[in-house]
Amino acid sequence: MFVTPREGILDPQGRAVEHSLKSLGFELVSGVRVGKYIVLELATESPAQARQLAEQMCEQLLANTVIEDYRIRVEGE
Repeated sequence: MFVTPREGILDPQGRAVEHSLKSLGFELVSGVRVGKYIVLELATESPAQARQLAEQMCEQLLANTVIEDYRIRVEGE
């Protein structure tokens, strides 16, 4: 899972990283967004079931859906 701040939501950590990269000479960088990368192992019977469980986990705990978006990648899909 990839959890990132929604577009338009203030991302102070991303701004700090962008500023630091520019101070190191990486002037072409912009729009840095910092998020979370979450890896889960699920003992499910199918990739579809794994996706459904991961979506429920994001909606209920892993992502604050008011200010964050999430993407799920399931091996075997």
